[in-house]
Amino acid sequence: MKKTIKRTFRVSKYVIYKETLVDYKEHFWSFLGAFFGIGLIAFIQSHQLLQAENVFLIGSFGASSVLIYGAIQSPLAQPRNLIGGHVLSAIVGVTVYKIVPDIIWLSAPLAVAFSIILMQYTKTLHPPGGATALIAVSSTGKIPELGYWYVISPVLSGCIILLIVALFFNNLTPNRSYPTHNRFIRLLRKKQTHRMKK
Repeated sequence: MKKTIKRTFRVSKYVIYKETLVDYKEHFWSFLGAFFGIGLIAFIQSHQLLQAENVFLIGSFGASSVLIYGAIQSPLAQPRNLIGGHVLSAIVGVTVYKIVPDIIWLSAPLAVAFSIILMQYTKTLHPPGGATALIAVSSTGKIPELGYWYVISPVLSGCIILLIVALFFNNLTPNRSYPTHNRFIRLLRKKQTHRMKK
């Protein structure tokens, strides 16, 4: 147990140190990723979904962007956490809203608390997921009308857009690698270095 705590502390210290270094190139790629990720979702909402009155751009995507474009080494920013955290939290939020629709002082804390427990249990902890659950129970207008469609759109479809943009922008340079533990990315990097040596 003591060994695990020391290792976790070392890894956390390294991640925090690495993420807080002032590297203008890193800031540039973080900016581009966030700009295109959120921009693409906003574009789809403003041009494609106007007639359907769908809400495609939700606030929790802004918080996810901070993690997946700005803190890409964080365990909370990995694809499993991004998609799993949001989707599970959305399911919890909609379910709580259906059970306790008009008692906000009860539905809001229940949605957030259950979403945290479910994310912890499934190892998909993603802090913006709590906001996704809260949006499902506290919003007015179109989101409550969506019911479980809220899980598919905007939550799942928005997460997939953010993830695709993150996979592109976070792997453009040799200094950035996202996700951190991915065989595909390691294989791709190995092939690139092999070609450069020839």
